[in-house]
Amino acid sequence: MSELVEHVDEHDRVLGVIERDEAVRRNKPHRIAATICRDREGRILVLRRARTMSRFPGYYDVMVGGAVDVGESYEAAAARELTEELGVRAPVRFLFKFLCQEGISPIWLGAHEALVSEPLSPDPGEIEWHAWLTVAELRKVVDEWCFVPAGRRALRQYLESESGNLS
Repeated sequence: MSELVEHVDEHDRVLGVIERDEAVRRNKPHRIAATICRDREGRILVLRRARTMSRFPGYYDVMVGGAVDVGESYEAAAARELTEELGVRAPVRFLFKFLCQEGISPIWLGAHEALVSEPLSPDPGEIEWHAWLTVAELRKVVDEWCFVPAGRRALRQYLESESGNLS
């Protein structure tokens, strides 16, 4: 049995509970929480997903995250995923959410930001490479490298926001 998630509508209202694999297979919107990480110099963490991942193997992303558990908030899920994937604990700040239709199935993506100052300990089952890039460096590669569609969209929205213009 795969993880259980909340099936939601076009307004992010809960319709019921469904297995995540079934939600993907049947194109049922569900919730994903993800975090864009920055360091004290204002650089943004870029990672390449492990090639063993079932979704977007080997793709680049600027977010760490995953499915929001049943009854869990976007913020709690983002903090949990940050610890699971990077081995760090840092406060997450909710930025925005959007319905992403590109990719494997429709998802409501709750985007967060975290300032990460401790050393990373990435889970090799999830992340095979990572680096801190400046905003200028990231702008050069975001359309050249194969990025997760929701991550690319969230990055663009983030960079247009006040938070993304820090560097």
